[in-house]
Amino acid sequence: MNNLLLTPIEYLKGVGPKRADTLKQEAGIYTYWDLLNFFPFRYIDRSKFILIESITETDNAVQINGRIKSIQEVGAKRAKRLVAIIEDSTGQIELVWFKGIKWVKPTLQIGAKYIVFGKPTKFGRKYNIAHPDLEKVESNKPLIGGLQPVYHSGDKLSNKGLNSKGLENIIKNLLPQIEGLIQENLSPELLSKFNLISKAKALLQVHKPLDFYEVRSAQMRLKFEELFFLQLLLVKQKQIAQRKSRGHVFKVVGDLFNAFYNEHLPFELTGAQKKVLKEIRGDLRSGIQMNRLLQGDVGSGKTLVAFFTLLMAIDNGFQTALMAPTEILAKQHFQTIKEFVEKLPIEVSLLTGSTKVAERRIIHERLENGALHLLIGTHALIEDKVKFKNLGLSVIDEQHRFGVAQRAKLWRKNKIPPHILVMTATPIPRTLAMTFYGDLDVSVIDELPPGRKQVVTQHRFDSARLTVFGFIEQEIKKGGQVYIVYPLIQESEKLDYKDLMDGYESITRRFPKPAYQVSIVHGKMKPADKEMEMQRFVSGISQIMVATTVIEVGVNIPNASIMVIESAEKFGLSQLHQLRGRVGRGADQSYCILMTSYKLTEDAKKRLDTMVRTNDGFEIAEVDLKLRGPGDIMGTQQSGLLDLKIADLAKDGQLLQYARNAAFDLVSEDPDLKNPENVRIRQELVNIVRNRPNWSRIS
Repeated sequence: MNNLLLTPIEYLKGVGPKRADTLKQEAGIYTYWDLLNFFPFRYIDRSKFILIESITETDNAVQINGRIKSIQEVGAKRAKRLVAIIEDSTGQIELVWFKGIKWVKPTLQIGAKYIVFGKPTKFGRKYNIAHPDLEKVESNKPLIGGLQPVYHSGDKLSNKGLNSKGLENIIKNLLPQIEGLIQENLSPELLSKFNLISKAKALLQVHKPLDFYEVRSAQMRLKFEELFFLQLLLVKQKQIAQRKSRGHVFKVVGDLFNAFYNEHLPFELTGAQKKVLKEIRGDLRSGIQMNRLLQGDVGSGKTLVAFFTLLMAIDNGFQTALMAPTEILAKQHFQTIKEFVEKLPIEVSLLTGSTKVAERRIIHERLENGALHLLIGTHALIEDKVKFKNLGLSVIDEQHRFGVAQRAKLWRKNKIPPHILVMTATPIPRTLAMTFYGDLDVSVIDELPPGRKQVVTQHRFDSARLTVFGFIEQEIKKGGQVYIVYPLIQESEKLDYKDLMDGYESITRRFPKPAYQVSIVHGKMKPADKEMEMQRFVSGISQIMVATTVIEVGVNIPNASIMVIESAEKFGLSQLHQLRGRVGRGADQSYCILMTSYKLTEDAKKRLDTMVRTNDGFEIAEVDLKLRGPGDIMGTQQSGLLDLKIADLAKDGQLLQYARNAAFDLVSEDPDLKNPENVRIRQELVNIVRNRPNWSRIS
């Protein structure tokens, strides 16, 4: 990169040391290059003017051309504001500033012509424009026109004169200096194939476009580049891992697999399960360590696919491990798999934090001498004392709940790393899966087992509570059980949440003992008490479970047929979907009832409508991505893992797919990027790796 582009930002005309400090702290802008890569997020068409008399309340923004008639400061010190009246041939309008009066006032001149741009607000019969964009009309210059870029700013930047207009001005000072300095970092083949403009042209057009065609071509080029290098890095990481990581070769589909499939399978596998097993089988005999992500909605049969994978390893003489994030989930897997292996010669044990010392010793001994085929557990599996004789496969459930270092410990339980199958019941949008798990192979079970009934979801307002209670009573009389979930434990004055304890009392009044038993579970309870209440519900002693979201990932209770979610508007889509997945596990029709107040935001309405309309977790995840953004969904907002400057994973899915395909094609044709046409790409990749240490942590 040219040295001028690395010049500290304080040396740019219009910046200086104080503004530079604010740019560094608030926007991460340290150099000319950083400023050049601080992109507008929208554009305003400044080619159209409106007469003052034509302004209406429906106008989002207007541009007028007039003369300033008067300027005055109004109000006491703390409530002081600057008011200027501007007029054209049809009328007058007030321009008002509440902040920055000291530096705005000297720029105004009575009798001078100005272009004014801003949002009009009506007070009484008059309109005013607060904090407008203002530009003095010079007699020898044409009126402003074309598109005006809009940049993200904030109070601290604005207080230093670096609102969107201020940022636009300093970028204008920079653009003439960069001519001829921007090096291309894509190959001629890629530019031609995807009809992309040059990097230099894109950077100029994105900040100073003549029209929306130029905006689109600039954004297309910059977004493609950003997504291409993101995917290329992931592909290269995968390539390096495969070169380093020999994998155990599982040559046979053996007797245990065939016996279970032919004699003990509880129901026919779905087409999706068979497809995924075929993909896994290909990995396990390839000689390269498997790193596969298995995505599937709640109830899609991931555990059965994982069990068949475990059987493949055991059939080939290897030990296996299944790690879950919570004791409840580990026990659930243990119970399910114990039923599966009942008639098979397979030894299975459970290891969690509460496993007694004497039992631990036996497990450790049987692991080391090879008598134990499968160990299921929590974080306890990665303790140094846990030593396998020959670990060949590790299955990790809800892997995003484990840290990288924790997973790495499990991999190091053998000289040759075990094959890894990662499972998640949290549907991840396709674009996020390609980005966050780009160095994993992704398998999706997108089909529910036959006979599984869709959960009927209904939205009810608080006024319908008595009707809902009546419905609950009917279901309990049929033998069903009910979850009632609240967002908080104790009353909060700031947030209009239904209070769990208050709800518990009203439910016990409506469903009194001895006819009904009501359990309660929340995060502040002692583990032993929580476990006891859970067991009461699991065993069917209590018909109603009042809980906070601690049951989001929990036990499998086929008898539970109703999920009532109180203050459902307070939950995210992903959480609502996970909670709904707690019911609908048996043969009976199940229901999810979303209770809310009448006060709903537009986003809340969209979430509730989506839940009522569809049970498809992947469709729900896509809507969630559009509403919340990728950082919120994956919990990476602060981690630097997804520091995209211009691409948007919620909107640019198709472009991401093109970029990913291009990255795969490139690496398959030129694995080390040594061909002359790819030298620029290799250099850019080196720069990215050097400057972005977080990238290695993506998966």
